[in-house]
Amino acid sequence: MNKNIQSQVYKILYQVLADAKTEVDIELIMKALMSEAEVMAIAKRLAIAVFLDKGQSYEHIRETLKVSSATIANVAEGMNKRGIQMALARVKAEEWADVWSIRLSKALEKLMK
Repeated sequence: MNKNIQSQVYKILYQVLADAKTEVDIELIMKALMSEAEVMAIAKRLAIAVFLDKGQSYEHIRETLKVSSATIANVAEGMNKRGIQMALARVKAEEWADVWSIRLSKALEKLMK
């Protein structure tokens, strides 16, 4: 494919995903454009990165996600890439928000008693 056309094709894809407003929108778009196996492969790669970031062993990741050691190694090799670091930061922010939401709810419940 011509480099200019390739650039435009990617730009359209990224813009469509960036414009999706909800998880449901993203799910519908991804499932329309990709096979279930392709969506699962991407989801597993992100999960591998999260597990590696949390210090999980290759064996635990392999058994839990049903992936090969080679796939884990490929993700591990890219752990310092900006995109993976951005994704991990978003996962961590969501986890942090969930933890604090629970803590705040409990604190408010105690205050309301």
